[in-house]
Amino acid sequence: MSVVGSEDGTTGADFLQLNAEDAPVGGLSDWLAERLREAISDGRLPVGSRLPATRLLASDLRVSRGVVTEAYRRLVEDGHVAGRGRAGTVVVAAPLAVSPGTDSAAEGASGPGLAGVFAGEPEMGVFDALRGIPARIDLSPGLPDLAAFPRTAWLRAERQVLTRLAAADFGYGDPAGTPVLRRAVVNWLARNRGIRADPAEVIIVAGVAQAIGLVAKVLREEGITEVAMEDPSSLGIRQHLHNSGMSTPPVPVDEQGLRVDALRECGARVAMLTPAHQFPTGVVLEGERRRELIGWAGEGGLVIEDDYDAEHRYDRPPVPALRSMLAEQVCYAGSSSKWLAPALRVGWLMVPRRMHADVVAAKRHADLGNPVLTQLVLAELMESGEMERQLRMVRRRHRRRRDAMISAIRANLPGAVVHGAAAGLHLMISFSDEFSDADLAGAALRLGVKTQPLSWHSQLPHAPGLVLGYAARTPTEIAEGVATIAEALRALSPR
Repeated sequence: MSVVGSEDGTTGADFLQLNAEDAPVGGLSDWLAERLREAISDGRLPVGSRLPATRLLASDLRVSRGVVTEAYRRLVEDGHVAGRGRAGTVVVAAPLAVSPGTDSAAEGASGPGLAGVFAGEPEMGVFDALRGIPARIDLSPGLPDLAAFPRTAWLRAERQVLTRLAAADFGYGDPAGTPVLRRAVVNWLARNRGIRADPAEVIIVAGVAQAIGLVAKVLREEGITEVAMEDPSSLGIRQHLHNSGMSTPPVPVDEQGLRVDALRECGARVAMLTPAHQFPTGVVLEGERRRELIGWAGEGGLVIEDDYDAEHRYDRPPVPALRSMLAEQVCYAGSSSKWLAPALRVGWLMVPRRMHADVVAAKRHADLGNPVLTQLVLAELMESGEMERQLRMVRRRHRRRRDAMISAIRANLPGAVVHGAAAGLHLMISFSDEFSDADLAGAALRLGVKTQPLSWHSQLPHAPGLVLGYAARTPTEIAEGVATIAEALRALSPR
């Protein structure tokens, strides 16, 4: 990359007052990408604004066009800008511009949220409280790359749906979901999860959370009051079950997945599992354990299978869903949240035939069914092949971000053990030292980085650790966030 001449002899660009002479030697593209990223963050380049053509900016800066092209490419990869054909390169998403020293961050750090969010046992609403606290870099697990949402494809599908939609279709629909989406879900699951089903078996729900709530309601009416949980497992799911009146006896997880012998010992008739990519450890329920679990279910047990992010795999072959082997002993729940966006609130549920009518009735009484227009648009995308294209694209991006996080952990946290790298949207790290991981998460938050302690997701004693999401952050943010966590750890445990 080199600096070149310009016809009028000027140096620098009027655009953002950029001057390539400020760049370090050999780092022009890095410098330019960072200057543009800062301008997007602080509002000088708001969402919707257009960047200069690469040829024009290169001429103004007196650099080769390849320097500008490379900087733009990095911003596209980060999800901050996107090519819009003749409209040029447009800003589509901005990171939260909060630093540890700003008033907003200080207010968050001294307010009730940060003061109490990591103190004691996490209570109902703790995730809402944590989301409300500002931070420079959010490494919370559970979010996909929201900047990658296929807006153009969604709008195109929405126009197609509205063109075909009859007036009567705007009325109340089937509480179990539109036939079009139920058929699309069946086809999607057959292609991607090895599940063969009839559209009549599918119930469209407002995400996995509602699916679990509906199943729990029906089980309560049958007199069941406990659901065994993997340990560690999702605090959010555990809270949903508690809110539905269920106790959640913990069952340990090891490197082969749920310990079925411990499940038998606990005596629960229902077990909540994430077998394809256990949350948060990332282990897969291995073949022998699956056979043991099938034997347990055949003796009258029921599995609730949360297939929350099985499509996101990088370094291992696909793992079939339990539902594909054990339809009448599995309540299967999945959603679009991890490969599109949680805000859509669209998921799907399949239950044993004996429970189906009761679950549909519970859905009817809960909300009369999901919004029809969203269902039809999602069905259009799933059937057109757009969702496969979207999934391939975000897999590539998530893999790069996963790799960036592993590299940052190795460089900054050499004592941390990384778990669950082969798939998913998060990593779990654990430490051999004894300290409070909640204190570490709190210290990191005071430095502007948001994450979740492993202890939040555990009922049994575990080594301290963190659950770190990478899918929604850029490689640059990930590296900075992990370095900040290392700084917080050093301050927490001075040597």
